[in-house]
Amino acid sequence: MAGNTFGQLFKLTSFGESHGRALGGVIDGCPAGLELDIEKIQLDLNRRKPGQSAIVTQRKEPDIVEIYSGVFEGKTTGTPIGFAIHNTNQKSKDYSHIKDSYRPSHADYVYDQKYGFRDYRGGGRSSARETASRVVAGAIAKQLLGDVKINAFVSQVGDMKLEKPYQELDFSKIESNPVRCPDPETAEKMETYIKSIKKEGDTIGGVVTCVIQNVPVGLGEPVFDKLHADLGKAMLSINAVKGFEYGSGFDGVKMKGSAHNDSYNTDGTTTTNRSGGIQGGISNGMDIYFNIAFKPVATVLQSYETINKDGEKVTTQGKGRHDPCVVPRAVPIVEAMAALVLADYTLLARSNKM
Repeated sequence: MAGNTFGQLFKLTSFGESHGRALGGVIDGCPAGLELDIEKIQLDLNRRKPGQSAIVTQRKEPDIVEIYSGVFEGKTTGTPIGFAIHNTNQKSKDYSHIKDSYRPSHADYVYDQKYGFRDYRGGGRSSARETASRVVAGAIAKQLLGDVKINAFVSQVGDMKLEKPYQELDFSKIESNPVRCPDPETAEKMETYIKSIKKEGDTIGGVVTCVIQNVPVGLGEPVFDKLHADLGKAMLSINAVKGFEYGSGFDGVKMKGSAHNDSYNTDGTTTTNRSGGIQGGISNGMDIYFNIAFKPVATVLQSYETINKDGEKVTTQGKGRHDPCVVPRAVPIVEAMAALVLADYTLLARSNKM
């Protein structure tokens, strides 16, 4: 299987399956001498782990990261950073009923066709549990980035949308509720809605918004490696993501160019920021902001019709422990992938000029 490595200079190679012994990764390219706060890494893992509230999967995993190499006396050594997160609460029997059939909108069928074999326990490598490794690497990347601030939050669940612009939000309130929406009133409504969906044995999608501040001018390359292109690739690599837009996004098509343009101030900043902090594929120093659309979780706890390996129609029942809405736990994953992209381009920027 190819495609398990992300990044050019700051690189993560991840390994592991949902119901294997462990997940983990190797980080290459992290400079020596970076003082690591392990508690901050664990904090981001805790934000992603299952079983943290009534509106997420009830699989109980401690998700404690163990770092095996590349760190000595609290600092990175410049050598590969190897780490693992052990699985402790697998219930593989929950998936025995789909051993020979394919769940709709999952990777089951395409894995069988591509590899001639698949790990049906929780989706194996295609499970969103793989993202735990990304969160560890992203937490290290955040520490490399220093003053750059990355804040993601839930801005929509189903049709329920947070209407306030991000400039009016208090990011310190993101972690004050299980939905991870910084507006308490909207968060309460979203939580109630997700619980009602869960009672139906169904799922719902949503949107995560990410805001990146204090980004220096000059990150990104002007042709194939545009900063927004790599951010888009990073976000679209996350399980269940169906869309990415940055800056004015799709709303920009409704505007005339004269209204859409961001005029300059004398210090190089802009009076508006419809560009989303990126122009010509390169960061311009303004806030980078984007939205990521997540589809409803494909596993519904209802009976459904599908096909088996022999192409026969069969009826089966959704089982197991699953999120009724993935976006609350996706917030730290979005932040992690953004941090990996920015860390990579921060190191690449050192070769921009003499």
